[in-house]
Amino acid sequence: MYMPENLMLGLAQFTGRSTPESNLAAARDFALEASQKQVKLLAFPEMLMAVPQKDEPLRLIAEPLDGAYATALAEIAKEFHLYLLGTIWEKSDEHDRVFNTALLFSPEGKTVIIYRKLHLFDALNVQESRAMKPGQHLPEIASALGQAVGVVICYDLRFPELFRHLARQGAEVILVPAAWYAGTMKEDHWLTLLRARAIENTCYVVGINQVGAAFCGRSAVFDPYGVQLADGGERTALLCVPIDCDRLAEVRSKLPALRHIRNDLFG
Repeated sequence: MYMPENLMLGLAQFTGRSTPESNLAAARDFALEASQKQVKLLAFPEMLMAVPQKDEPLRLIAEPLDGAYATALAEIAKEFHLYLLGTIWEKSDEHDRVFNTALLFSPEGKTVIIYRKLHLFDALNVQESRAMKPGQHLPEIASALGQAVGVVICYDLRFPELFRHLARQGAEVILVPAAWYAGTMKEDHWLTLLRARAIENTCYVVGINQVGAAFCGRSAVFDPYGVQLADGGERTALLCVPIDCDRLAEVRSKLPALRHIRNDLFG
């Protein structure tokens, strides 16, 4: 019987720049460090391709899924033989709006997850829908070293039904790349919601955030019982955190909440 390996996660918390080239160079540096630390899945924050600037429309740098930036990320995954989670600004069928798209690459450089952010952050004096187009498809899971992995993006964290959808597909690890802004109560919301989504779905929930003047950092990992395993603080860092498949099975055995869902009522 095949037993899944424990999955060593790498969370690359850093300050993204406005130019794809500089962020790509940073991604490669993190991948080199991660490979030296036996990381098997390296995850980057939202806006990895470029942090938006007021006078530079995203449509000017957006690319198709097989564009130069995604191809370069796939090559990094292949070069360092690890799973790599990154985000791109993807061209859409609208001239002025782009998709905010997460891509998970395998160690062979193959794309195993494509997810377009469903919930756009039109709140707290930000209006993402001016420049971004929401996705229209629910996220799917993929296997990484025998672990079932799902991906959502940033503001999606506030919508528990999306996490429950992934859990009901069998997700054991849910990755949340984010550019979570700093501000009143924002860190509290970030950490509280990450923990809540882990407890509700008895799975690992992993938040990978930008850091810097605009963003609050605090990249974190919560286990299926809500125990915090890592906190990135406010500095650039590569957090290395093992995911214990035995721990997940243990928690789901003694707290079988997912088996108690009232499917007769909720479908």
